[in-house]
Amino acid sequence: MGDEVHTRTCPSQVCLDEHMGMKEFNQKLAARITGAVGTMWCAYIFAGIALISLPAALSTGDPIIIVAWVAQTFLQLVLLSIIMVGQDVQSQGVQQKIDETHEASLAEFELAKAARESHAQEIAAIKALLIDLTDVAKDIDSISANVQDIGDDVDDIAEDTSATRSQATARRKPSPKK
Repeated sequence: MGDEVHTRTCPSQVCLDEHMGMKEFNQKLAARITGAVGTMWCAYIFAGIALISLPAALSTGDPIIIVAWVAQTFLQLVLLSIIMVGQDVQSQGVQQKIDETHEASLAEFELAKAARESHAQEIAAIKALLIDLTDVAKDIDSISANVQDIGDDVDDIAEDTSATRSQATARRKPSPKK
């Protein structure tokens, strides 16, 4: 909403560029403060600051003041930094899992690529074999046709030879005498 108000009051590009520069500055400042507060050293410093007021809270003897000191002073100051450190540790663990998953995914991808290349080579080899088998089948058909032709020729020769023998035998037989 603040951006909308600023845009309505200062619509020029120069003002928008200045606003974006301020936004970037604020983000960097917030990141640095968060980085400094989210350390165990900051938790120790906050614990020390909180402990300065502990004797005064205890000297009152009033349970409400002591509980208020524990809840509002000690826990808020110290736990803020400790929670931030814990979240950072957890996010590092998550980031590590993300990185491991990413590396595993890349390895799986490389395996899939290698398998794909291998399959492509196998398919090319199968196609070459199929072409060779097709050529062999054509050769077999041609040879079979030639064998059939030779068989027909042999049959013709056998018939011719048989007919010639029959005629020769018929000529040699003496005719019956009367």
